[in-house]
Amino acid sequence: MPHDDGAADGLEGRPLPALALASTAGAPVDLAEASRGTLVLYVYPATAVPGVPVPAAWDAIPGARGCTAESCGFRDHAGDLAALGAGVLGMSAQPLEEQREFAEREHLPFPLVNDAGLRLADALGLPTFEFAGRRLYRRLTMVARAGRIVKVFHPVFPPDGHAGEVVAWLSGPGRP
Repeated sequence: MPHDDGAADGLEGRPLPALALASTAGAPVDLAEASRGTLVLYVYPATAVPGVPVPAAWDAIPGARGCTAESCGFRDHAGDLAALGAGVLGMSAQPLEEQREFAEREHLPFPLVNDAGLRLADALGLPTFEFAGRRLYRRLTMVARAGRIVKVFHPVFPPDGHAGEVVAWLSGPGRP
């Protein structure tokens, strides 16, 4: 189970930068533009790749396991989120080809955006970790409205129930 080490403190109130990132939808997605309304941006390390065994060391990293379950949760709650006026994007540093395969296999109704260069991590100081010689995102979710981050969920645990947690927060008193 991950613990809150303060790595995401200070994100609320900051603007999402104008970063155009490749997406599984084909066209690049500009994060600042996507957050003009309400945007749920869930950030995850990496999903499993069919035919490639998950290294045993992956399960030892707090919060690394559960990317597929989290993504499927957002898929299953996409209608609820849309009814609340929120768009959804998933983001990782995983190769775009792997993201495309995953999005198609799991029938995701929203794009995954690719930040292989971890440009958003560098711009906002998002938490990352090293694994097998790669720098990956740690799991977190940001809700942005009118271009600014209004809520950060970090750490995210358990990942399979997280989309419901986001729906509940967006449904809360005084939140459109």
